[in-house]
Amino acid sequence: MRKFFGTDGIRGQANAEPLTPHTLTRLGQAIGLYFMRGDHRHRVVIGKDTRLSGYMVESALAAGFVSVGMDVATVGPLPTPAVAMLTRSMRADLGVMISASHNPFADNGIKLFDPDGVKLSDEVEKKIEARLESSLLLAHPPALGQMIHLDDAIGRYVEFVKGSIPRHIHFEGLRIVVDCAHGSAYKVAPLVLKELGATVIPLSVTPNGVNINEECGATSPQLMCDKVKEEKAHVGIAFDGDADRVVFADEMGRLIDGDQIMAVIATDWHERGILRGKGIVASLMSNLGLEWYLEERGLSLIRAAVGDRYVAEKMRSEGYNVGGEQAGHIILSDYATAGDGLLTALQVLTVLSLKQKPASQVLQLFNPLPQILKNVKLPPALLQDSEVEEALKEAHLKLGKNGRLVVRPSGTEPLIRIMAEGEDKQLTLAIVDSIITTLTSLSQKAVA
Repeated sequence: MRKFFGTDGIRGQANAEPLTPHTLTRLGQAIGLYFMRGDHRHRVVIGKDTRLSGYMVESALAAGFVSVGMDVATVGPLPTPAVAMLTRSMRADLGVMISASHNPFADNGIKLFDPDGVKLSDEVEKKIEARLESSLLLAHPPALGQMIHLDDAIGRYVEFVKGSIPRHIHFEGLRIVVDCAHGSAYKVAPLVLKELGATVIPLSVTPNGVNINEECGATSPQLMCDKVKEEKAHVGIAFDGDADRVVFADEMGRLIDGDQIMAVIATDWHERGILRGKGIVASLMSNLGLEWYLEERGLSLIRAAVGDRYVAEKMRSEGYNVGGEQAGHIILSDYATAGDGLLTALQVLTVLSLKQKPASQVLQLFNPLPQILKNVKLPPALLQDSEVEEALKEAHLKLGKNGRLVVRPSGTEPLIRIMAEGEDKQLTLAIVDSIITTLTSLSQKAVA
């Protein structure tokens, strides 16, 4: 078990433990010391989303890094995958993204990347936490780190993502609604799409520090879906706060989730002979409909634990170059080491441009099974109760071989997530509600 780290780095309410200036400074020192190997000048790249608390988190972390002798390069608001890319291209020792992703503005967090731009493993995170419990060696004055701001970071990332599609591809004639969630893609996403010729209808591109993800973006895509219909656009795109995930809407305003996106890219890459591993990697949450669609084409779906870093680990270990999550984290390892919403959008728009067909015909490739997902604010320890285990066994039996059940604690929020899918929607819903009733009852007994 880890004290601070969850599914995707460290996350919590800003200015409450562990995201207080004191603890953040010590975290910066512990993380910096772990990645300081060799006698060269060590460097960390720090990016952030648009949350008001980002200034505090950035300053505290930077103080920690500088105090142990690590140079700091700040890049300001940029997508998480841009930080991963810059860490690699600048030969930095560490990358840090300050973001709570899709969470409300009052939360914040830290995502870490190693020198290869890869998210840290559980084991490395445990070692960093162990360092926090020991005395931290500070640098002598001549060896203190320095700070710079990288002025051309946006331009570097723009050229990187544009380089992921052929030079002859352009999006002229496409009207695209782009919802940036008042987050880290608010400048770069419209800029890239305009440079590639698209007519961009921007949404949620005026961050004020507190409106990130507020009824907009990938986690509240109805705004984007409605705007597509209103503007008679060809397609809509919505990012989350740090732009490592993306979802779409077709020309009729129907939502296209990460499972459909993976199907589109896997089909296209398979036809072009560039899909490696004869399939894709997805998380436990991806729909059975996607798995069956791939099987019909001789392709496999390998499942990993929930969290895009676990998907990425499985991709690297088994030789796949397409993977992702239903929520819209798509990893295309030929280009990037982590989920990249903008890069994914360009791949999908390329397919749409080449097909010259409506998005509803290009982006809806399979019929998903009815899937019910509910979250409850209850202690994760309840999942170890024998009564819960028995209820889960019974639920599995009711769903049968054409159904699935995933019950797990959230790694980013204080929730238990219950997901079930099956051919009978009413039965699936009843099963989820029954599990919630069991959990709630046990929780009330414990309080009594």
